[in-house]
Amino acid sequence: MHIGELSRRTEVPAHRLRYYEAKGLLRPDRTGAGYRVYDESDVVTVQQIRHLLEAGLSTEDIAYLLPCATGETPELVGCPELLAAMRRRLRRLDDRVETLNRSRAALTHYIDEAARLGGETYGPFGATATGRQPTPT
Repeated sequence: MHIGELSRRTEVPAHRLRYYEAKGLLRPDRTGAGYRVYDESDVVTVQQIRHLLEAGLSTEDIAYLLPCATGETPELVGCPELLAAMRRRLRRLDDRVETLNRSRAALTHYIDEAARLGGETYGPFGATATGRQPTPT
């Protein structure tokens, strides 16, 4: 099948399929005229890629672990290299969640403090810290 049919069957735009190829995730055959030719296994591979991207894996991670994937969902054979790669990715996600939680706590603190001290507007919101409108210079 050509790229248009693979795109229709997987609901993945052709430009994204070409991107997957550029990243080494798809390896279509080529006709004598240079057209990409895909087979049924590529339909499953594209579905695997989409599921793994939705799980937060990068295309680099996916290129590494795709040979361990079976089925559309996919199931991953738990070889040590694969498990190590997925654990690294999970640690990176945990680090991002931790950073977001710290940012959220700091912002919540500032909101609570501003609400506790609030009432008057000043600075860029119209009045000065003394509560008077600034005089034009």
